[in-house]
Amino acid sequence: MFDVVILTDHRYVNPKKTDWYVEQVLLEDQLLLDALKQKGLKVCKKDWADKTFDWTTTKYAIFRTTWDYFERFNEFFTWLENTKNKTTFINSSDIINWNIDKNYLQDLAKNKINIAPTLFVKEGDTITLNQLFEKTNWTEAVLKPAVSGAARHTYRTTPSNCSEIEAIFQKLIKNEGMLFQEFLNNITTQGEISLIMIGGRYTHAIKKIAKEGDFRVQDDHGGRIEKYTPTKEEIVFAENCLAASPFKPMYARVDIVYDNNNKPSLSELELIEPELWFRNHPKAAEQLAEKISKLSF
Repeated sequence: MFDVVILTDHRYVNPKKTDWYVEQVLLEDQLLLDALKQKGLKVCKKDWADKTFDWTTTKYAIFRTTWDYFERFNEFFTWLENTKNKTTFINSSDIINWNIDKNYLQDLAKNKINIAPTLFVKEGDTITLNQLFEKTNWTEAVLKPAVSGAARHTYRTTPSNCSEIEAIFQKLIKNEGMLFQEFLNNITTQGEISLIMIGGRYTHAIKKIAKEGDFRVQDDHGGRIEKYTPTKEEIVFAENCLAASPFKPMYARVDIVYDNNNKPSLSELELIEPELWFRNHPKAAEQLAEKISKLSF
């Protein structure tokens, strides 16, 4: 029997070969695993899709580096439904089901959280990118799926070049909802700020900066990370984002980009498997372990 299983994916379970990226993933998981063990808990790490593991043998399962589910959504959802009554998820399956679809941004916007100007395009809608630009009068936009990760099918586009991705857009909206967002210029000049929140409280932050000529800040797209000290306003904004959510997640990452009026806007509220940069601030792993240790065992 285990107290906690740290959920990862098959690539990060005893890999035969590693590189800088895999090493940092392994370090993130190990920092939390060690912190939980120091609390006297019996812990292991498992691939979420491990068909040989009996999920009734662990009290809790915490989502951490499950980063292959972006390409396996149907399998992941089936597993989630089949497993949610066998163990207790951290964060919960209700949180995951709400947060996995970026339409949650509409809920937060209704609760007065500033988000990038966005049109939410429903699956099956008959509309073109030209029509979306005509509707908004934006000079530049970002197109992304409502359910996605790691910048999958994320495109920067303008009225003059949108015809180049029109066929892709039409293919996508037949099967999934999309977000059409005004491009925020600060993403290329100032980057994206990520505030890590444990138990609703700020612990540390980083800034993600895209490589020259790109707007995607993820390190697997060439982006770089630097430590960051947020302003009081940014911390309050992150706290307000969590307060506007219908849930109280044990861990969260609040991604902030300054909008074209130079006000903080919520890029994403990451509640499923966000990278939490424990390697930059190991104390945050200890704080999360402390929160978990207070649960009922």
